[in-house]
Amino acid sequence: MAIKAEEISTLIKQQLANYKDDLDVAEVGTVTYVGDGIARAHGLDNAMASELLEFENGSYGMAQNLETNDVGIIILGDFDGIREGDTVKRTGRIMEVSVGEQLIGRVVNTLGQPVDGQGDIKTDKTRPVEVKAPGVMQRQSVTEPLQTGSRPLTPWSQLVVANVN
Repeated sequence: MAIKAEEISTLIKQQLANYKDDLDVAEVGTVTYVGDGIARAHGLDNAMASELLEFENGSYGMAQNLETNDVGIIILGDFDGIREGDTVKRTGRIMEVSVGEQLIGRVVNTLGQPVDGQGDIKTDKTRPVEVKAPGVMQRQSVTEPLQTGSRPLTPWSQLVVANVN
């Protein structure tokens, strides 16, 4: 069977016409430890504090401990499907949640996604999960006491201990 140069040329031209140069560059690490909602991953050298990370099984996590060799991650979803050796990749986004009037009365998960079956939450405002607290001088002063309804504790000197035999 002879191969014709015209057929090869046509095939190459078709492949070049359908060529897409979309590159997906992502920093990917490897999970080295998983336990009780916490994971550690190696290879995420440029991860940022509070960055949202995506695991191989679709769960998300938040970067917490940024060390020289690995990153400590709080898992924000199902951690039963995450195993040592799985991949985890950076999203490049700091952990944030939706805010606004649309969230009043709704039930959301740790990522701010609705879990109450009432549809999507339409809001265009977000806030980072971790923000620096305002200084003492910037806070509003307390103008009225908070009544809890519980009575004060009895001082230790007034307690009576019964000896039970």
